Amino acid sequence: MITYIKGKLIEKKPTYIIIECNGIGYFIHISLHTYSLIPDKENLSIHTYYQVREDAHLLYGFYEEYERAVFKLLISVSGVGTNTARTMLSSLTPQQVVGAISNKDNALIQSAKGIGVKTAQRIILDLEDKVLKIASEEVETGTPSTQKTSVNTHLASSEALSALEVLGYPRKTTTKVVASIVKKLPESSVEQIIKQALKKL
Repeated sequence: MITYIKGKLIEKKPTYIIIECNGIGYFIHISLHTYSLIPDKENLSIHTYYQVREDAHLLYGFYEEYERAVFKLLISVSGVGTNTARTMLSSLTPQQVVGAISNKDNALIQSAKGIGVKTAQRIILDLEDKVLKIASEEVETGTPSTQKTSVNTHLASSEALSALEVLGYPRKTTTKVVASIVKKLPESSVEQIIKQALKKL
């Protein structure tokens, strides 16, 4: 089990990062929540979840240990895979996910792509007792950044569209949504565009 990786941050995108450790580059899938917290610095330590499948070995990374705990709870539910859990944690913060489960807020859980009525009900039923424990043990390992990297509009739109495509949204649908967001808020960062798009899709 690979529980964390510490090394040099080589590349940072809304859906993944690449960290070099001892001459090896690790491709690590991340949520938009983790993307917003990762500082633009050379050295980085990231909590990880290692998934072994028949067709691939995948690494998922989390800036906060708390987010990883929520992620692991979500994928323990039948019908919720790693991509769905990552999408949930891109649409909602880990605290919002836990709050939605605790408050039995089906609508909020269903706001994430891939979560239907039955799956939302199953998540609440399976996890409502378990989230109470991690909520009481929440450990903050990072402070959300309040400063967003300044990028030009075209680059921000392009990265946002690529990230949304990785999260499962067709480019044909997202292009119009992203264009309308950028038109209304031209100074938006990649993260802000994606968050607004996830609310509209």
